[in-house]
Amino acid sequence: MKRLALRILPLGVALAAASACAADLGVLGPTYGIAEPHLLDFIQQRLRDPERSGELQRLMREAQARGIDAVKHPSPVPGLRATQTARSFYVDPSFTLDRHIVDAQGRLLFPAGTRKNPLDVVSLSRQLLFFDARDSRQLARARELMTRHEGKLKPILTGGSYLELMKAWQRPVYFDQQGTLIRRFGIRQLPALVSQDGRRLRVDELALP
Repeated sequence: MKRLALRILPLGVALAAASACAADLGVLGPTYGIAEPHLLDFIQQRLRDPERSGELQRLMREAQARGIDAVKHPSPVPGLRATQTARSFYVDPSFTLDRHIVDAQGRLLFPAGTRKNPLDVVSLSRQLLFFDARDSRQLARARELMTRHEGKLKPILTGGSYLELMKAWQRPVYFDQQGTLIRRFGIRQLPALVSQDGRRLRVDELALP
């Protein structure tokens, strides 16, 4: 028993010494409560603040206005200019299949690598007239061509508002989004007229007055 007491005594002394060393050192700086609001609560609060101030409505109106303006005035196709020297050239619209074409039952119709010309199946019913409506000379030439061909042209803009022109001309007007057709036909100058010539397409970059 005495031996057990002797073993406990050093432990008690050690704990007492540790308690003596763990003195109150006071407050070394300001203390703050731990506050970690839920992420969703934080987001909702951030949304409510501008909503109450009217900021959210203003941002929504601005976004809506930008969207409407983008529809009314699409980005113009880059890399084009008004015709300086008229020229004519031909384009082969044929394309090569990059994968097999199969029917609903999985039977092979056309293997990859097959070269097809869409003009073998369909024809260009109307000539395509490309022009930039922001250029008054191009616009006047396009109007003259539309009158001469009795409206049997499909007007396609590369710049300007197709909606405004559609309203003024009272007929459908199109826009070459991102210049897909311009690149396909290799057009560099405007106005340009695309027509079918057999199994080829003829492109005429027309002179301006």
